[in-house]
Amino acid sequence: MTDSAFAVVRAGALTTVQDLGRTGHAHLGVPRAGALDLPAHLLANRLVGNQAGAATLETTLTGCALRMRRAVTVAVTGAPCPVSVDDRPVAWGAAVRVPAGAVLRVGAATHGVRSYLAFGGGIDVEPVLGSRSTDMLSGLGPAPLTEHAVLPLGVPAPPPPGADAAPHPGPVRELALPVVLGPRDDWFTARGLRTLFSGEYRVSVSSNRIGLRTEGASLERAVDGELPSEGMVLGALQVPPDGLPVLFLNDHPTTGGYPVVGVVPEPFLAAAAQAVPGTPVRFVPRRPGPGRPSASRLDYRSHRAVQTE
Repeated sequence: MTDSAFAVVRAGALTTVQDLGRTGHAHLGVPRAGALDLPAHLLANRLVGNQAGAATLETTLTGCALRMRRAVTVAVTGAPCPVSVDDRPVAWGAAVRVPAGAVLRVGAATHGVRSYLAFGGGIDVEPVLGSRSTDMLSGLGPAPLTEHAVLPLGVPAPPPPGADAAPHPGPVRELALPVVLGPRDDWFTARGLRTLFSGEYRVSVSSNRIGLRTEGASLERAVDGELPSEGMVLGALQVPPDGLPVLFLNDHPTTGGYPVVGVVPEPFLAAAAQAVPGTPVRFVPRRPGPGRPSASRLDYRSHRAVQTE
């Protein structure tokens, strides 16, 4: 194995390779995957001088530890956490030089869920369908990190011109998610829709990269039974038989038979990815912008809507 690599000392609860995702394959049943907190992924790459599409590590809650086989510049963003090199504290949210042979430790998130670790040159695993991302639903891409695994690094770019600030909004104390109703809001009663927008929900411990699950009041249905499988888009708010909304994230299935009451616009999904279990969730009705079709006018019966991801 090349010296331009790192070895996994501690894999953490779930650490995966992620980039911008594999778009354009939903008609084949392949989800987008990619970094759940896209702004954090982009910032980490910028701090070390990478292009936006370079692959990073996405950790979940407990961080990871890695031994560098060559000197490399790294940056950790996303959920704030302690960072150290050979047990000496270093900066979170800034470019840090790690010498060859040193152990980089990314600790447990102090708040939030997912941290992002960028390396100068990016993680150079083999792309699958144009992306290096790990897809937890389909199994495409590299496997989640395991102890003693070795991952290659790419050729670093010239050093970045200077350290950016690493802005962070702080803990997500309440998740306020705008919802554009449709395409199946008519499958729910008026009382069910009032429940959606006035009920008290919390993030469930069963949430993952596929979807953010909620705990709270069930939505009352106006139509019994289920639908034939339809295309599903990123941000779809699907309602399974228990009546509790599930917000689809990057590894979501591309089809499904449960009704979608609405869609959460993509810019709000990064905050959802950082919401810890128990975080209050509030759904807010939102009208489509001028010139934009409502979700209910998207052609969910074909895969054309899905292919726009």
